[in-house]
Amino acid sequence: MPPTTPAPRNTRKNWIVLAVALALGGLAAYAASNYLAARMAEIEARATEVDTVPVLVAKASLPAGAAISAETVAVREIPRTWAHSGAITPEQYSRAESLALAHPAAAGEPILWAQLEGRRAPTFSARLQPGQRAVTVPVDEISSLSGMVEPGDRIDIVVSARNETRAFTFTLLQNVPVLATGSHAESDARSADGAARGFTTITLDTAPEDAKRVIAAREIGRVTALLRAPGDLAPVSAQITDAHALLGLPAARGNGVSSVPVIYGGGPITSGLQMSARGEPPAD
Repeated sequence: MPPTTPAPRNTRKNWIVLAVALALGGLAAYAASNYLAARMAEIEARATEVDTVPVLVAKASLPAGAAISAETVAVREIPRTWAHSGAITPEQYSRAESLALAHPAAAGEPILWAQLEGRRAPTFSARLQPGQRAVTVPVDEISSLSGMVEPGDRIDIVVSARNETRAFTFTLLQNVPVLATGSHAESDARSADGAARGFTTITLDTAPEDAKRVIAAREIGRVTALLRAPGDLAPVSAQITDAHALLGLPAARGNGVSSVPVIYGGGPITSGLQMSARGEPPAD
């Protein structure tokens, strides 16, 4: 007669193994769910910190010839650094409505004025958002960017100036969008023959008060621009720095005026009297 097997004991062991496996699986699922929730919260929080701008995008893939209408386009917020200068904004929808696409547009892709049949932005001012101003600066005053900057780039504006006794430098504006170089508002720095396209002015997208500051800076000092990398939103210090201190040089000391007392005739020594570097007494 064959020996009997302890079936109940083996069954109990299998149930224990199964229960442990289910517990571990549930714990792993719970941990994964918490991790994904934390990552989603982080991504959403990061998205709220990015400066965005509304543009018209295609609701679905649109063929050439499709008309711009409420059925074919929608409004989407995209990071300002990614926004094309020729993208159609909600404020410009009435000008683009019923116009046909000259080129296909993919779903979710911003619609550009250049994509419309026989139409571009009616005026350069159509590229500006409400409340913004375009200010044009000669390239020779922004020498560091001559021939290198393109529309759509972003720059920092640094001012170098001096008064009677001090030379100083500071960052006037940060992360300023470039609207145009010369008369070209498209991001193509080369001419038809492939040569670098020259220009004598650069047009910036600024707030009204910032435009006034740029104009004032041109009157009192030298304006220089620093080109930013795409997507670089890091702020820089706006502190006014003494030029001598910035270069590690001794601080400037007045206008060559000596504080050594001078005796005139037979009169007493006047400790408060000063003379210039040429040995002449100061004018009354």
